[in-house]
Amino acid sequence: MAVRAVKRRAPRETRGAEVAADATPSTREQILDAAERLFAAKGIDGVAVRDLARETGLTASSLYNHFPGKQALYDAVLERGLKPIVEMTAETWQAGPLKPDRMRDMLDRLIDHLSAHLHLPPLLQRVLLEEAGRADSRLASWVRSLTRPGMKLVREAAGAAGWEEDEIPHLTLALFGLTYSYFINGSAAHAIEAAMPEPFTPRALAIQRRFLEKATMRLLAPRPRGAERARRPTR
Repeated sequence: MAVRAVKRRAPRETRGAEVAADATPSTREQILDAAERLFAAKGIDGVAVRDLARETGLTASSLYNHFPGKQALYDAVLERGLKPIVEMTAETWQAGPLKPDRMRDMLDRLIDHLSAHLHLPPLLQRVLLEEAGRADSRLASWVRSLTRPGMKLVREAAGAAGWEEDEIPHLTLALFGLTYSYFINGSAAHAIEAAMPEPFTPRALAIQRRFLEKATMRLLAPRPRGAERARRPTR
């Protein structure tokens, strides 16, 4: 069966014309696309090599010419999906205090990447649930690479933004959810309630990018001087 490639979409309305169709992906990329889709739906333990072969229209021996085994393919899927996010996050955070133009540029790139790999956020959610507590998991190292620079930024911005030290982990988790939940739950929300927008049209993705920019800046930007700090609940 031929591989069903995810259609690439331009996430910003302002881009005008649709992005030109990509050249035919390599066999390796087709295998990674199929594996990303199957691992997101069934988890690594629920996918056999024969499933991957059937999905890609290849024989098992042909698959082994590209990847030595299922675990190697799983690791390659995670690396392809998460390494660019780690790199763009680190690039944004290491340049000093958070600024709207850097945040805007990062979100453009992030939405482009996630819309090109729509099965990555559901896969990330599945693996986080299945591998919770396994500090030696392949995913754990990627998640630490994502959260450490994010936690550093949040900690640096927290005081000026009005957050308490013990709220920083909660804020970091909330920002993570803001970023990925749209790609995990958007299709289901639209299927359940037609009034919810179809999530991956260029217009919907442009609105989501704008929403993330506003939400992130409002959560992390310095509060106006003299603003009253929220009273912490008594214990």
